[in-house]
Amino acid sequence: MSDHHEEEKLGRIYDAQLTRRLLEYLKPYKWRVFLAIGLTIIVTPLQLVGPKLFADVIDHDITPALEHKIAASVAFHGIVWISLAFMATLILLFAFQYGQVRIMQSVGQQTMYDLRKQIFGHLQRLPMSFFDRTPLGRLVTRVTTDVDALNDLFAAGVVAMVNDFCFLIAAVAYMLKLNWRLAFAAFAVLPLMLGVTWIFRNSVRDANRRIRTAIARINAFLQEHISGMAIIQLFNRERKAREQFTELNSIYNVAFKKAILAFALFYPAIELLSSCAYALIFWFGGLRVLIGGLQIGLVTAFFMYSQRFFMPIQDLSEKFNILQSAMAASERIFKLLDEPLTVQSAAKTIPLEIPRGEIEFRNVWFAYRGGENPKEEDWVLRDVSFRVAPGQNVAIVGHTGAGKTTVIQLLLRFYDIQRGEILLDGINIRELDLQGLRRLFGIVLQDPFLFSGTIESNVRLGTESISRDDVHRALEQVGLGPFVDSLAHGMATEVSERGATLSVGQRQLISFARALAHNPCFLILDEATSSVDTQTETLIRGAVDRLLSGRTAVVIAHRLSTIQHADRILVFHKSRLREEGTHQELLARRGIYYRLYQLQYKDQELRLSAPVIEPAGTSLPAND
Repeated sequence: MSDHHEEEKLGRIYDAQLTRRLLEYLKPYKWRVFLAIGLTIIVTPLQLVGPKLFADVIDHDITPALEHKIAASVAFHGIVWISLAFMATLILLFAFQYGQVRIMQSVGQQTMYDLRKQIFGHLQRLPMSFFDRTPLGRLVTRVTTDVDALNDLFAAGVVAMVNDFCFLIAAVAYMLKLNWRLAFAAFAVLPLMLGVTWIFRNSVRDANRRIRTAIARINAFLQEHISGMAIIQLFNRERKAREQFTELNSIYNVAFKKAILAFALFYPAIELLSSCAYALIFWFGGLRVLIGGLQIGLVTAFFMYSQRFFMPIQDLSEKFNILQSAMAASERIFKLLDEPLTVQSAAKTIPLEIPRGEIEFRNVWFAYRGGENPKEEDWVLRDVSFRVAPGQNVAIVGHTGAGKTTVIQLLLRFYDIQRGEILLDGINIRELDLQGLRRLFGIVLQDPFLFSGTIESNVRLGTESISRDDVHRALEQVGLGPFVDSLAHGMATEVSERGATLSVGQRQLISFARALAHNPCFLILDEATSSVDTQTETLIRGAVDRLLSGRTAVVIAHRLSTIQHADRILVFHKSRLREEGTHQELLARRGIYYRLYQLQYKDQELRLSAPVIEPAGTSLPAND
């Protein structure tokens, strides 16, 4: 399923099971949450005090003074004291609401920190099969956008909704107590207001769903096309890509305009209905004042209460959207967190403290699809058995799709096999600690991956036991010493994303230095020299020979020079191990390897044996 389809899910406004799981993240901070919610008991009365103070000053000081029932000086003192009391309530209201916001913002950020850390930690432990079927953009969205949606709920939504709910209940009760007739006049437009809010909520919900879907499609398109920009320019696809992006951008534009239209209609409609409520209060209250049934201050207080009463209702739709977005986001996040860890260490592991370096595959069957019972055509390895003696250098060859790289991935337990056993020094790798198992291996891949950072950090990869001298020694051994020393900052030179500022050969040499510095017991080279030129391959050959010395090595190679140095060659064909032996032994059999040699390696041998004639004044480049 593509990334944008999952974003289309709206989610329910309330889901008890999801809510219980979300509350688990608040448990470490429960006392702070209780304090923030508890402050509502103080905030709500303070919100009700203001209008009552205005009513008192009008009815007990201003009106009697105008009617000459009390002295102006007495009225003045009354106005001053009530004004001071009103200012005090505003200051207290500010202080307590500030405390609420600070507490919940802190809790929200800390909760999001915990959640992001848990998601990333879970991602690091998931098997490779999960990443094979899951788009990268979806995972980035889970850690960023979806977590932010929960932050809106925790940091502002929870306390705001509690405050609004408590205030509405208290305001209704207090207004009914003061004058139930005026209260019903103020509430007369409430059914219409709730109806408009409900319609608006549905419209905005649909618009937000379209916006989320559109932005997910734009993100996926940008990620794919920016990564493949070289291909786009090479095949002159700029105009077509621009047209596709314009179409996606238009969909997003239309969706956003619908949301703007809904807001443009909703807030004026609520304002109109609120004004109708104020008019009813003044009409009904004014008539009652004229006939002597009400005081002017009470009518003024009701007007102010109505203003405050309708504000939470106006925000109700936004609160619904926050709640609904949080529920949909939490459902997607928990779906990711519930993804099973199918490859992990056993409950009780066997230590392999001093490995001898023996590798053995016993009747191994493996398929990427189909679980425990794959279909016949899904098997990638079928009944594969071989043994690599300690210190032996074994090369694996075969046509594309024969299962060469799969052998490496199974050896590192990126995937678990369906049948058979894989053993190191006679111990099933499932009985070894997973991190301990992978720590035994050094690997150099065909496509070297460098992280943003320095050359030194890319060689060390956070291993504290590797000193700066060890890093420099490893770079020297692979022939990168002069190049690194020529840089202004040496090993501290910054490496851009994926090592874009370095040549392919230099990136590959750094990956070799990385393997050297970690001093592994087992070495894996997965077509590690296919991306470098002949001179660069010659440059690293001496270092590789030193690296292979005394280590068990498994090499997947397309270059004849690499294969000829192997102690033994394993030939895979159509998911099975068909032949094994030395280069000369396999050629003498005139079987699969002989045909493979005729197709792929014979031309390499002819090129290597031919004399190299260079024009005067030229030399081979040091790297790609």
